[in-house]
Amino acid sequence: MPFLEAIKLHAAYGQTRVLHGMNFSIEEGRITTLLGANGAGKTTTLRALCAMVRTEGEIRFAGRRIDGRATEDIVRLGIAHVPDGRGTFTNLSTEENLRLGAYTRKDRDAVEADLERMFGYFPRLKERRAQQAGTLSGGEQQMLAVSRAMMLRPKLMLLDEPSFGLAPLIVRELFGILRAVNQAEHVSMLLVEQNAAMALDLASHAYVIETGRVVLSGSADDIRRDDAVRRSYLGY
Repeated sequence: MPFLEAIKLHAAYGQTRVLHGMNFSIEEGRITTLLGANGAGKTTTLRALCAMVRTEGEIRFAGRRIDGRATEDIVRLGIAHVPDGRGTFTNLSTEENLRLGAYTRKDRDAVEADLERMFGYFPRLKERRAQQAGTLSGGEQQMLAVSRAMMLRPKLMLLDEPSFGLAPLIVRELFGILRAVNQAEHVSMLLVEQNAAMALDLASHAYVIETGRVVLSGSADDIRRDDAVRRSYLGY
């Protein structure tokens, strides 16, 4: 049984329909990527999964339907969303941002242990734990956004354009950490990413979407070898 499954998923902003009956699924413990041009509906797909946009259709997570639930309930079930634009609380310190990530949790000792675990993954954040988050570099803010989502102890992370605006070296570091988190903690991930080559290296499965519809799906290796994908997204 898929860990997360969307069946005939539609989504709209007001009268504007963006997703048109999408079907896709995610296997537990795997990284899946959504590829597509700007405006294809990738960000809307992530928002639809956590009830941030009006939807129709079925969404199942860990065997239960979650469509129609409030965003807060979906977070409590273990789905963490790392939005594009990072969503950092700029006036708070790095550490305060991380603690906010654990706001739904009651296990205080485990929260302290997780804080140290995040500093293990992201040593740069430890150096800047008391620094105002708004003064961090773009790469540091992206690392903060990912680690804040991890403070929820999520079962599934939805990552929207984590490489956006970052230097290639920082992107490689960030993607290396995502791979380590996936392997060590078996956190499933759904990754939306403009850098198709990096996304396909990280993921085991991929979907290509155009104008709110899935047009291609398969293993990351198969998708990478597809001629149309190579021309449109990989540039060779």
